[in-house]
Amino acid sequence: MNDMIFLYIDPGTGSMLFTIMISIVGFLIYLFKVAWVKIKFVFTRGKQSKVDSNKIPYLIFAEAKRYWEVFKPICDEFEKRGVDVVYWTTSPDDPALEQKYEHIKFEFVGEGNKAYAKLNMVNAGIVIASTPGLNVYQWKRSKFVDHYCHVQHAANDIAGYRMFGTDYFDSILLSGQYQIDEVRELEKKRNLPAKDLDLVGIPYMDDMRTKIASMPKPEKENRTILLAPSWGPNSIFNKYGTAVLEELIKTGYDIIVRPHPQSFIADPGMVEGIMEKYPATEHLKWDRNPDNFESLFNADVLISDFSGIIFDFTLAFDKPILYADTSFDPGCYDYYWLDEKPWTLRILPFLGKQLDGTNLKDMKKLLDTVLMDPYFKQGRDKARSETWVYMGEGAVRTVDFIINKYKEITSQKEKSEKKVAKKK
Repeated sequence: MNDMIFLYIDPGTGSMLFTIMISIVGFLIYLFKVAWVKIKFVFTRGKQSKVDSNKIPYLIFAEAKRYWEVFKPICDEFEKRGVDVVYWTTSPDDPALEQKYEHIKFEFVGEGNKAYAKLNMVNAGIVIASTPGLNVYQWKRSKFVDHYCHVQHAANDIAGYRMFGTDYFDSILLSGQYQIDEVRELEKKRNLPAKDLDLVGIPYMDDMRTKIASMPKPEKENRTILLAPSWGPNSIFNKYGTAVLEELIKTGYDIIVRPHPQSFIADPGMVEGIMEKYPATEHLKWDRNPDNFESLFNADVLISDFSGIIFDFTLAFDKPILYADTSFDPGCYDYYWLDEKPWTLRILPFLGKQLDGTNLKDMKKLLDTVLMDPYFKQGRDKARSETWVYMGEGAVRTVDFIINKYKEITSQKEKSEKKVAKKK
């Protein structure tokens, strides 16, 4: 026993070692491919194929199954145009895997590091993702990808990601001028090259709006309040505990509680403890469905903090909110670098009433006020005009940008190859 040595590698070190290992393997594969191209050039006397048969032209990466609603309208538009696309998901139960498209190929690529290991060496023309943090943590830019394009999964600040969230993408598709201003400010302060930015709208919200318009209003006798906290130290449950939920129950209204899916990963003990203390009843429901549409559709008022669900609810469903004062700390977010207060915080007073420690006891009065006061209807119209350009055109404009970008990249490659061939 005395001769045995026990080694412990903490998670942070383990992740770093894994990243180093993947980088080394990727570099070796890259060197091999470069050598193979040179050998092939010699034997073919410089006649290189214009198209790499192993290259995926368009690859969509979905970090989790809940992002299918973000990518579905984009996939529909690609399918309509007959464009072949590969869709990678890290969720084995992703509803995308059940879809029957002719031109979209859906694949489960594993979970966690297994998925990122594959992503880090993928050979693709354009990678389309709503996941931030490219080249920051375990997800690295592949040497065999020509272009990384980020699409939004919420209609608010692009600077709302954790720090450096979009720094290493080549392009970002946006829905409001203030988002462009934020990106340019971050680029300037961090001395980053300018990315391709384009205003395209919000494809998934266009779909949501169409679906809402086609459905009859829910028949019910009682008002329904949706409590949808975000996750992390600044969220409602972390700041207020169960106080908000306790006061909601006293109103007599029906309640739906929908914690952010990430909270079950980041704070499982806290959320499960609250669920155990407040089990489902006739007037209280817990929603863990990947698709939030039913809860949003049935609710009359939303209570949240800084979750992107606020803008789905106010802009697409045209309903008011209570937003919690959680003394938001921007320290770990890109917000921290901005000179101006984030758009999200500037627009919230136009969308609903602030909920804080001093007015929790007035819960019913606050709810009734935001439902009846026309000021908040006008505020929702203002927000839509600032953060939802090209309403109804999001998917078309998104796919237009991606296809045109691919054509541009392909054209540049062909010109470069011709120049090399002439020199040889």
